[in-house]
Amino acid sequence: MYNGQPLPPLTGATGWLNGAPPDGPDLRGHVVLVQFWTLTCINWLRTAPYVRAWSQAYGDDGLIVIGVHTPEFSFEQDPDLVQRAGKDRGIGYPVAADNDYRIWRAFDNHYWPALYFADRTGMIRDHHFGEGRYEESERRLQRLLGVTRELVEVQGQGVEAPADWAHLRTPETYLGYARGEQFGSPDDGALRRGQWRLTGDWQVGRESVALRRPGGRIAVRFEARDAHLVLSSDRREPIPFRVLLDGGAPGRSHGVDVDPEGAGRLAEGRMYQLVRQHGRVGERTLEIVFEEAGAEAYAFTFG
Repeated sequence: MYNGQPLPPLTGATGWLNGAPPDGPDLRGHVVLVQFWTLTCINWLRTAPYVRAWSQAYGDDGLIVIGVHTPEFSFEQDPDLVQRAGKDRGIGYPVAADNDYRIWRAFDNHYWPALYFADRTGMIRDHHFGEGRYEESERRLQRLLGVTRELVEVQGQGVEAPADWAHLRTPETYLGYARGEQFGSPDDGALRRGQWRLTGDWQVGRESVALRRPGGRIAVRFEARDAHLVLSSDRREPIPFRVLLDGGAPGRSHGVDVDPEGAGRLAEGRMYQLVRQHGRVGERTLEIVFEEAGAEAYAFTFG
């Protein structure tokens, strides 16, 4: 969708979180900000506090924010997971569940996250893909709304904290056969940066790798402040796991989803933060040990 084109109709959603927004004609007279997201995307999570703050700061000035959740992985179609993700992020504005990609295609969108800015006449005047450009985006909203004021203060915490770009040297890594790469076999010796390995009885699927027997492990060599893993399970009971960093407990470098001893639980499908390093950031080896079968792992992301 290009600047200067009309905002496409937001029809075809399989459901709505926080109620549906006004119909297309009733959006006229408002500035509309549409964000595409998917609940496991670390790039979206780091933009969430900004969009949330803009919705709260400019709602009385005529801004309507609309989220569109278009799932990257099949398990993200679960409406309960979308509901939980919205609650966890404090999202109070309407969010379309775009499981059939109808709104995605109407916008000809290709990215998570993506922002589209429409003026009061319903014409798209700006767009932005990915993270960053926050000051420019907020200034664009102010110009469309006809207001001038200090920018809102945003402090992302936990998984919403900005990435440590200066030390981020490992890219997102998918584990399913459709997009998987950098796989190292157990016979390859030490892992190289960005390489990952499975140990145990795993089934490799299109989107993910699934553990068939207890005691399976996933290891990755990475260089970044943060390390995350997208996990899911079709089991009703949580699956305990243990995180090792260079062979030992992570201690102070544990992520928000594990304790200093490395203990965590896979309770629902989402992105799990396993490591947040403090001080000097260098190459580390992360290993996740699953004590029971049923875990499904989709992608490593870093920050």
